[in-house]
Amino acid sequence: MKALLSLALLATLGSLQLASANPAALYQQHCQSCHGDNRMGAMAPALLPQSLERLKPAEILDTIRHGRSATQMPAFAERLADADIQALAGYLKTAPEQPARWSEADTAASRVVYADPARLPAKPVHRADPQNLFVVVEAGDHHVSVLDGDTLSPIARFQSRFALHGGPKFSPDGRFVYFASRDGWVTQYDLYTLQNVAEIRVGLNTRNVAVSSDGRWVLAGNTLPETLVLLDANGLKPVKTLAVQDAAGKTSRVSAVYDAAPRHSFIVALKDVPELWEISYDPKAARVYPGHVHDYKMGEALSVDGFLNPRVTPLDLVLDDFFFDPAYRHVIGASREGRAQVINLDIRRKVAELPLDGMPHLGSGIAFEEGGHRYMATPNLSSGRVTVIDLDSWQRVKDIPTLGPGFFLRSHENTPYAWVDAMMGAKKDTLAIIDKRTLEVVKTVTPRPGKTTAHVEFTRDGRYALVSVMENPGELLVLDAATFREVKSLPMAKPIGKYNVFNKVTRSEGTSH
Repeated sequence: MKALLSLALLATLGSLQLASANPAALYQQHCQSCHGDNRMGAMAPALLPQSLERLKPAEILDTIRHGRSATQMPAFAERLADADIQALAGYLKTAPEQPARWSEADTAASRVVYADPARLPAKPVHRADPQNLFVVVEAGDHHVSVLDGDTLSPIARFQSRFALHGGPKFSPDGRFVYFASRDGWVTQYDLYTLQNVAEIRVGLNTRNVAVSSDGRWVLAGNTLPETLVLLDANGLKPVKTLAVQDAAGKTSRVSAVYDAAPRHSFIVALKDVPELWEISYDPKAARVYPGHVHDYKMGEALSVDGFLNPRVTPLDLVLDDFFFDPAYRHVIGASREGRAQVINLDIRRKVAELPLDGMPHLGSGIAFEEGGHRYMATPNLSSGRVTVIDLDSWQRVKDIPTLGPGFFLRSHENTPYAWVDAMMGAKKDTLAIIDKRTLEVVKTVTPRPGKTTAHVEFTRDGRYALVSVMENPGELLVLDAATFREVKSLPMAKPIGKYNVFNKVTRSEGTSH
């Protein structure tokens, strides 16, 4: 009997060692039915390195061991040996043997329509002010809450796609909100009827989306494959796919896409090619000349229609992060090399170098006016400071010391204060409040000691500041914007961001666009 038990034990150990040595087999046995062939996603999200890049190794292990609540992801702690779980987690962070591919046909086939846009009611089904709603992204369990900005209470909560990224974008009237997930899904949600309208998968790894100022188009930028996908905003029907590459054929991942409303165009930042693209959605846009031009007036060159085709601005370096001046005439861009410069979009060339070193997070910058001057201010991901730049002279006005490297800076037209976090450093639980009139820190608040506290967004009137406690479980805190005192707390599952409809559609100078 003992011999038989020993043989059985050896066989079990042998099978565990074999499984640990072959994580691909583990994936096929336990993951493939939900996460798809070649890890591209199916009923569950894609498990590609690009899709998981924001997750720490410990988070991946924890998910495999314990599953995810409120989803169909089971716990494997009692089904797999720890060595198997370790091997599987490592496998998911490596690229598949067969390169993952996603075609225009794949995009078209993925589209799902939940509600006919033509049959949606003209008025909201709820009593909340549709312009003072908040959309709150809860990363802890992949849900979105819709918050009434007047009563500061939730009116809806629904499950989202995996790892929403880049911030939701709104239609010009604020009725629809569009989400992009890390694994390529774009979702249209109706804030009047509180339901999904349509979804489509535009790629395997998506950076973000932008919505045109006329409400007609949604443009999605991908890192896998290296494409831009243009969608009809009303129902997300695919219209056009653009390969992202330079004139020599070198492909590039998309860093981000933005809507430049005054220009009636999209601005596209590239991650691997030193170029900036502008794609006009004005049907009367001037023609684009991709190659050399002998005479513009005589039209002595090959040209293409300027409508929905890229106009390229060559750069001398790749710019990873951006800020637009209020008129959207200039792009302020920074590279990972620690250089920053100003690009004039009209003449399509650099017009100034900027004294911005370290890692300024320009995408989270704000603009404000004080004493007859226009300023922009940006936090820094590598040091504790907020840098203020004069938008007329392109000169640095001041470096304001803060408590540590910060990610988000926010303000509002109706408050003299700007709020910045220090979530990248030791003081991740504390917010610094800067007086825009004196450019000095006048207050610090630590509402939940020891917990990551960041991403401020204001109510429509600027009276209250909503702050995320980015834990799971976490909280959404409501603070009085004048006294800085806590007014209310709402339980949330790692609320990584919240977005006020009015502030976004009116392009408030105190928030990101």
